[in-house]
Amino acid sequence: MTTSPPQHASPGASPVVEVADVAAMCGRLRASVATAPQLDAAALVDLLGELETLGRVVGAVQAELTGRLDELLTQDQAAAGARPEELGAGVGNVVAAARRESPHRGRRHVSLARVVPTELPHTWAAWLEGRIDEWTTTIIARETACLPLEHRLAVDEIVAGDSDALEQLSPRRLLARLRVESERLDPAACVARRRHAESERRVTLRPAPDSMTWLTALLPVKDGVAVYTALTGEADRARARGEERGRGQVMADLLVATVLGDATAGPVSVPVTPVALGVVMSDHALFGGADDEAHLEGFGPIPAELAREIVCGALTAEEEVSIRRLYASPTTGELVTMDARTRTFRGSLARFVRLRDRTCRSPWCDAPVRHIDHVEPRAAGGATSAHNAQGLCEACNYAKKAHRWRARPGPDGSVTTTLPTGRTFTTRPPPIATIRRGPVPPIHIEYVSTG
Repeated sequence: MTTSPPQHASPGASPVVEVADVAAMCGRLRASVATAPQLDAAALVDLLGELETLGRVVGAVQAELTGRLDELLTQDQAAAGARPEELGAGVGNVVAAARRESPHRGRRHVSLARVVPTELPHTWAAWLEGRIDEWTTTIIARETACLPLEHRLAVDEIVAGDSDALEQLSPRRLLARLRVESERLDPAACVARRRHAESERRVTLRPAPDSMTWLTALLPVKDGVAVYTALTGEADRARARGEERGRGQVMADLLVATVLGDATAGPVSVPVTPVALGVVMSDHALFGGADDEAHLEGFGPIPAELAREIVCGALTAEEEVSIRRLYASPTTGELVTMDARTRTFRGSLARFVRLRDRTCRSPWCDAPVRHIDHVEPRAAGGATSAHNAQGLCEACNYAKKAHRWRARPGPDGSVTTTLPTGRTFTTRPPPIATIRRGPVPPIHIEYVSTG
């Protein structure tokens, strides 16, 4: 389904809904929850879905009203003789007070209201319909901020023009789509943005509950993924040796021991095992200089230029670089198999499934793959094969084992799951966005007699 940009009422038009109407609606909702008859599971799921749509529409209406409030207060400031650079000052604080949020969040609401209706009309239409929420809208606005208006409108139409497809995208896959289209339309702007972001690398500290802290490092993707891979790899090896601490505990203790040289942080040594960074990219991007999207294992899509930087940097540093061929469908772009041969290390089916699925296959779940799951259980005769495999996070894999959950594999890596309430959903592996897709030509074989 494609969406058309909505028509906006003039700022002076009378509101369709008065404050008293909204208050009465809230009262009716509260009363209906308190007095509602017992509903079965399917009805509860339907009601939850409709309430989610309502909440999203409410968020869009709040953005519309924020835009009108911004116009009125700015006009009032201009009439009072405010300088151009002063116009709009304090509007975010007014919005924050109305929504009972911090001034910082109030300013974010104002910024979104100023941009989305005019510069992202298809995104705005999807939000008003309740197909997406405020966070999804924020992602689209943020990821297209570096583009000139012409390209921003084009990305908006490509990504948000089909609201059905947009609604199915998880935040991580939405980010991937936005980055691919932005890179394609204006690679120079995206490179400049990345260079600026790398200059902003830093480490911050925030308080957390129960006398804990959040220590956050903002790093270039290559460095961040390498650090995380080193920590997770050593934690997995420690657990395999019988370490009783949890995986996250080992990672945290190792980080402290490595940075501080603190022997009291626990019996964990600094890892000496080399860190492997997996980059999936087309041969055209690797050898031919094409601007095809690449995929960094453990992170997501990255520009081809950055992928080449990672490979060339490893070669310059005389680090080990190996190449393994992955085969994709020419019509769908999905990975279908992997070369069993490699120049430096042995492969596995689990590695292929991780490369194919990238993140947990549950809808809207962007968690890392922790378990390679048999879609049809082995106990029920399910084969140990790529066709019958899917990557799941730990929580989703355990949820799948609950009563009345069913799953069956389909073509090209698709999986159809039936929930206990009877609802079904089908997921597919993300395509390699840069595969040259097209119809497969028929193969003509001539037999030549040799004698």
